[in-house]
Amino acid sequence: MIISDSLRSELVALLRLAGPLVAAQLAHVLMVFTDTVMMGLLGPDALAAGALGAASYSFVSIFCVGVVAAVGNLVAIRHGANDAAGVRAMTQAGLWVASGLALFAGVLLWNLQPLLRLAGQDPANIAGAMSFLHSLVFALPGYLLFMTLRGFTGALGRPGPVLAISLGGAALNFLLNYVLIHGLFGLPRIGLTGIGLVTAVVSSLMALLLAGYIHRQPFYRPWPLLTGLLRLDVAALRENLRLGLPIGGTYVVESGLFFIAALCMGALGSTELAAHQIAIQAVYVAFMVPVGISYAASFRIGQHFGAGRIHAARQTGRLAIGLGGLCMLGFALLFWLAPQAVVGLFLDSHDSQHLAVIELAGQLLAIAAWFELFDGLQTIAMGAIRGLKDARTTFLVGLLCYWGIGAPLAWTLAMPLGWGASGVWWGLAGGLACAAAGLTLSFEWKTAQLLRGGLFAGAPESALRDWP
Repeated sequence: MIISDSLRSELVALLRLAGPLVAAQLAHVLMVFTDTVMMGLLGPDALAAGALGAASYSFVSIFCVGVVAAVGNLVAIRHGANDAAGVRAMTQAGLWVASGLALFAGVLLWNLQPLLRLAGQDPANIAGAMSFLHSLVFALPGYLLFMTLRGFTGALGRPGPVLAISLGGAALNFLLNYVLIHGLFGLPRIGLTGIGLVTAVVSSLMALLLAGYIHRQPFYRPWPLLTGLLRLDVAALRENLRLGLPIGGTYVVESGLFFIAALCMGALGSTELAAHQIAIQAVYVAFMVPVGISYAASFRIGQHFGAGRIHAARQTGRLAIGLGGLCMLGFALLFWLAPQAVVGLFLDSHDSQHLAVIELAGQLLAIAAWFELFDGLQTIAMGAIRGLKDARTTFLVGLLCYWGIGAPLAWTLAMPLGWGASGVWWGLAGGLACAAAGLTLSFEWKTAQLLRGGLFAGAPESALRDWP
């Protein structure tokens, strides 16, 4: 009965934290979807150029987001240890890291044109992509600062403002894009540059709103982020980078797996690439559910870890992995039983020109029934391990499974063995299944090691400093 009550209490806490974070992830997807739709309204040439620019931005920014994700983990651990000064120091160092990354990534993207030429991209697409990027780079400071503050407030158990601001940002992004695309209210039609500019404005407003909310609400007074912000804490900065850089690396190697899959599809043909794009978009939307659960689990486990409650941390991790598996089983059944209905959200099933793409996309979604389950489990297990202040394990397991198994398997099944598009997706499923098993077992091993070692007995601060 005590165990049952404990599980019920932890499940409620996990759901209260995960719900808003899942919704915030879906709001971000809505912003990306809105940008894509608006590019399509400008015509196929603008869509191609915008896709090139967006892909370049996404590949660079995903690494930055991974690095600043460390803030939430470190804040959760310090909060669990009742270390208010540590919470403030880790967050302030994270704000410095976010600012530095925004500058570095902005300079890189601003000067990306030679690399795109070297990659053999069409000159017209390069010109359009650079026009888009030269306005989109100004979204980086706001976006990364918002993600840093999101980690701070989420780790303290207050994800509500993140949800409200994310939904407001998605609505404002759509409204401003629509106005500029159509030239309403006497405003000029700016095209791709306008889409990037809108993203920059909305990202900056979201960061300012979240910062203002944190500054004004009494709940956050124990952690005054403006106090001493200009005095850089080198030790806290080092701790942020020590955890954040492997997280960013893990995000990059995972996205690299999907990039290889897209290249394989492009080599197979335009029908395969179009079907892959439709199926991957459906998978991506569903994937936001375990991503939100992963963040929630990471924060809850971090709090337990900081307080020395290793049994509770293990219980939370197992509960989150089970919850994620249950959610993804629901999506798996949807993709397995009704793939054509999902594809119909993207293409008109009555148009004979789309029949080949629709049929192949339906086949890929049937494979995604397995794909989704593994993907959900591995991302939640990854978050659980990060809650234990360990990102090196997730990076190494990810590198082995994504690049050592997933990418070679996708290419081998698709090309030499002749499985085509289905082979690419079975390869992805194999890599993600390996990651799901490896990361789940790693979490069990890490918590068992902690429980056996008694690292927290009488010395929580030492454990926080020395582990892993």
